Amino acid sequence: MKASIISIAMPGSLSSLWTTVRSAGAFNVACSFAALWTFVKVIRALRWRLKTTQLRGPPRTSFVYGVSNDLASSKDSATMYEHWAQEYGVAYMIPSVLGQTKIVLSDPKAIAHFYARESWTYARTPLSLVMIEKLVGRGVLWSQGESHRRQRKALTPAFSNTAIRKLTSVFYDSAHKVKGAWDAELESSKDGNAVIEVQNWMNHVSLDTIGIAGFSHDFGSLDGKHASVTEVFDTFGNNPKASAENQVFFLLASVFPIITKIPTKRINLTKKLNATMGEISNDLLLRSRREKDVNVKDAEEEKSIIGLLIKAEGQEAELHMPEEEVVAQMKVLLLAGYETTSTSLTWALIELSRHPDVQTRLREELLVFGADPTYDQLKANLPYLDAVVHEILRLHPAVSLFNRCARTDDVIPLSEPVCNASGEMTDSISIGKGSLMVISIRAINRSSAIWGPDAKEFKPDRWLTEDGISGKAKEVQGHRHLLTFVDGPRTCLGKDFAITEFKTVLSVLVKNFVFEMRDGPDTQVEIAMGILPRPRVVGEDGIGVPLRVRRYE
Repeated sequence: MKASIISIAMPGSLSSLWTTVRSAGAFNVACSFAALWTFVKVIRALRWRLKTTQLRGPPRTSFVYGVSNDLASSKDSATMYEHWAQEYGVAYMIPSVLGQTKIVLSDPKAIAHFYARESWTYARTPLSLVMIEKLVGRGVLWSQGESHRRQRKALTPAFSNTAIRKLTSVFYDSAHKVKGAWDAELESSKDGNAVIEVQNWMNHVSLDTIGIAGFSHDFGSLDGKHASVTEVFDTFGNNPKASAENQVFFLLASVFPIITKIPTKRINLTKKLNATMGEISNDLLLRSRREKDVNVKDAEEEKSIIGLLIKAEGQEAELHMPEEEVVAQMKVLLLAGYETTSTSLTWALIELSRHPDVQTRLREELLVFGADPTYDQLKANLPYLDAVVHEILRLHPAVSLFNRCARTDDVIPLSEPVCNASGEMTDSISIGKGSLMVISIRAINRSSAIWGPDAKEFKPDRWLTEDGISGKAKEVQGHRHLLTFVDGPRTCLGKDFAITEFKTVLSVLVKNFVFEMRDGPDTQVEIAMGILPRPRVVGEDGIGVPLRVRRYE
């Protein structure tokens, strides 16, 4: 009996012992990995510290977030960056999340050096890559190095002067549709004026324009048709409470990108937008392929965006793109076409409403000119329109911040020396591999040190005189001395497309209508965080910008 009890008990005891040993083994393995991870991190941190010039900068205001939460919560982070540049010099360090440090560049010479090496020496951060892939896939916005060069080269012919010249009529068609709709609304009003939510209309203009110009497809949103993609676009930025939660989420995700796998409301919305744009892109691609099979495409048609993408799909294509990349390019173009130009147009109508003298002067130039100007005339014959457009692009860039990570060691030259953390002056800074780099585009575009004491003012005249742009601003090497379209290998591919559409639509609207802030010239406008920052009249829901509009008689 005893023997049988022992024989029965033994297997259980052995099993229990084996489980204990195995658990201890798993625990030891986990501890070993944790120790190895910590060791690697410490070695990298020591290497970074040895290889990187230690600079001065603002003190940490939060043990967890550094100053990142202050910047994210600020209504004007660009002013914070500019203030720090005045205090610490044209290159400085800021404490970031969980002990990270970022290097901020505010010097035109340093920024020119940085952008010239962008995509190779300076690459997107891990979080940026994850979020772009979730939003639009692995297209030209996501790719880096040689892959980016190949994709960009394949798309470039669609954005040449010749291609955009032919698209100008598309821009005018959309602008005149808005004019027709507003004329009808004003016709039915009792006193000849109406309050119109202009940002919504500018969104429709941008969507329909990129649909026709890029993919030969009319979304019909200006005609009142429902477009599923606009619904998802507009959901971003509609929930201020969610924005505060997203802020903390993305600050932590900058250190641990893996947490973007948590299905938060924002992440789910991003996936939904990706899926919606994917469905639209696939439908347009299938239709265009069928048309190509039926019709013999000539060389001109292959210079359209959709034509170039279909051409790149072919296995024999010099700049071959797999279907995944083709669809990703279409999503990028939909997103950029919808978000950026519509935001710039909305800001233009706000600033013209705030500055009726500028609005009147612009209208006079357009009326004296007469008929709708051609592409070449828009570029060369309307100086005040050009000045207004570039002043909007200077004050209100669609993308306000540029983050990158150094893939290799580098040395960045400065146009003026800075004092490092040891109190020594240096005219260049060493950058260690892994350094996190920041350029505040909005701060550079509005910097008093670069643009002069009136840098924060809406002043189109600065673009019309020889001394209107200071010597320091002339050192900025972006388009027209602005960083709005960035610079270097990643200069915005659709820059001329966007500017031509901007000028076309604005010229039609200003020539035919007078704009005022609904609640008077002192109406407060804030920034609503959608996919990109957008203006919103304080107190309005979502991204509401209601303006009082009447016909110009």
